Amino acid sequence: MDLVERILDVRVEPVCRPLTSYINRVYEVLLENREAVVVKFYRPGRWTLDALDEEHEFVFDLKEADVPVVAPLLDNQGDSLFEESPDLWCAIYPRRRGRPFEDLDDTGWQELGRTLARVHVAGDETEPEHRLIWHPEEASQMHLDFILDHVEADEDFCNRYEDTAGELLDAIAPLFDESIYTRIHGDMHSANLMRRPGSKGIYLIDFDDMAFGPPVQDIWMLLPDVVENCGREIQHLLHGYRQMREFEYESLRWVEPLRAMRFIHFSAWCAQQQADTARQRDPEFGASTWWSRELAALTDQRERIRDDLGI
Repeated sequence: MDLVERILDVRVEPVCRPLTSYINRVYEVLLENREAVVVKFYRPGRWTLDALDEEHEFVFDLKEADVPVVAPLLDNQGDSLFEESPDLWCAIYPRRRGRPFEDLDDTGWQELGRTLARVHVAGDETEPEHRLIWHPEEASQMHLDFILDHVEADEDFCNRYEDTAGELLDAIAPLFDESIYTRIHGDMHSANLMRRPGSKGIYLIDFDDMAFGPPVQDIWMLLPDVVENCGREIQHLLHGYRQMREFEYESLRWVEPLRAMRFIHFSAWCAQQQADTARQRDPEFGASTWWSRELAALTDQRERIRDDLGI
């Protein structure tokens, strides 16, 4: 509350509510004028300052392009990132109300496609230097290395997990063409889409995981099922998308490889949560049954990819 008063030069009411966030610490603070702001403290050590700057730069580029996003507020010096203590950076956002993302009709999928295309058009303007490259040999290899370095499991299991993941990453890496990469949201699931009150439109939130990667990464996570069962959604989503930006249909072949990368990413995320805070989202995390399920899912996904792509 003191931080909001100091940075924004406003008075606040004695109301501060913690909001749900697994990685960062987020609070809603009520201002004297009865409006509210959301204060986000970034997990220390997760991103460098340069990486945080690139997240904010992307969001401001999107705002300038009239893409519906929630951009951080600026202080009198035009800064949007503030160091509250050594290595503890924060940002302040206006509170925006909205309803959770729900199933869309054909027109809604087309609108969503146009919105994602506009995100990637703005993403094309520059290439980040301090963000993850969403490629099997970059992001996924880093996640796999973290898992093997931090997970306490017997040697036989670790060897099997490493072999399965390694074989999968070696197989899918040649499929990816970085020439079509752009700045992407990186975590475009339905919880990061909100419907605006009084409007049929949507806005995008939480660019914490922005990356340099294939545009299809921001598409596949929104689909309700695998590609072959989502013909209607893909047809209308890409119809809207191609009104604003070209789409490489060949990249639809990357969806199942990207899903496999997501499996590895999630396991690394859980491992990092435990390493950072000794708390984890899943109370079973770290148990042999948990890792057995993860290995089985990864193995099944590897076989699916082999069958689908003939590799």
